Amino acid sequence: MNYSDMPEERQTSTDNPYRRIIISGGGTGGHIFPAIAIANALSAQYAPLRILFVGAEGRMEMKKVPEAGYRIIGLPVRGFDRKHLWKNFEVLYRLVKSLFIARIIIRRFRPDAVIGVGGYASGPVLFAASRKGIPTLIQEQNSYAGVTNRILAKRVNRICVAYEGMERYFPADRITVTGNPVRESLLESTVMREQSMLFFDFAEDRPTILSLGGSLGARTINRSVLGALNGLPHDIYMIWQTGEEYYEIARRAVADKNLQSRIKVFRFIERMDLAFAASDLVISRAGASTISELCITGKPCILVPSPNVAEDHQTKNAMTLTEKGAAIMIPDSEAGDRLMSVAIATVQNRNVLEPLADRIRMLAKFRSAETIAHIVMEIMNSKRQKK
Repeated sequence: MNYSDMPEERQTSTDNPYRRIIISGGGTGGHIFPAIAIANALSAQYAPLRILFVGAEGRMEMKKVPEAGYRIIGLPVRGFDRKHLWKNFEVLYRLVKSLFIARIIIRRFRPDAVIGVGGYASGPVLFAASRKGIPTLIQEQNSYAGVTNRILAKRVNRICVAYEGMERYFPADRITVTGNPVRESLLESTVMREQSMLFFDFAEDRPTILSLGGSLGARTINRSVLGALNGLPHDIYMIWQTGEEYYEIARRAVADKNLQSRIKVFRFIERMDLAFAASDLVISRAGASTISELCITGKPCILVPSPNVAEDHQTKNAMTLTEKGAAIMIPDSEAGDRLMSVAIATVQNRNVLEPLADRIRMLAKFRSAETIAHIVMEIMNSKRQKK
């Protein structure tokens, strides 16, 4: 959907008025799936609603959001290039253009509230909405707040966070600790391990490692798994999500070594509930959304924080777990040498797995999406009462 094709929204009935909400942001599954969870919670609790997503052109949300049944408009916004500073002239042009388009979207859609979930598109839309006095909410997923959210914090009405201590970055009176929303399929899952092993065509119940390369693919994790294929013990299974870039490389390597019966390779795992149910240990980056899913499912994990994120926030996310003995962390620079050997030793040792599972489960926060939906309605109602 193009913003220039969007007609101006008008209220058609005073007897049955609907609310209009914009959810902005995206870029990775870690932003998109919580955003969709919030939209679903709003739709389930508060009808009638009209929800519009605003994302970034060419990013993952432009495909995933329509698949979930919601409209989306893309902005030309891009992130800053820290390695090639001269390219940021175009980035600044795109930002200014995105701010202009965001103002048009706000004027035509006439939202009653705007939610920012992080990602490139979140900033321009929240900024445009706050300038118009529209109720706004930030959903900060990480334990370390990014620059954009810190700048916007003084302009928005509420800030929903996943971790304690976020008053270091935000006004304390606007913060509510809600946790991060997770996919409904994980919250509502009744899948048993036996069913999941059948789904992945595993013949026996053996220790199983789930390796998550992320929705876009994590180079270090994928290369670490590739380098350890010959040394994977015969009594261990692996479910391997590679992301798009590494899928063919991984698939061919597994086929060449005749490991298809023990290692299942996927670009992207749609049935993550089955993947978690089958796994005894998860290898993953330390994105906030993934960590929330690991807490909800109570899965022992080895976290390999990405070094290519703003303010190294994934390391800070991982440390919130490792400091409580709820996860193992391996720096990206050490993963090639240590990751798979540690994973194999861990998945074979119940005395290590069980305490990890117990501790990470204690950090879970349930019904986060419903709590955030309730806060959105609160700030909308407060605005109407003031009128």
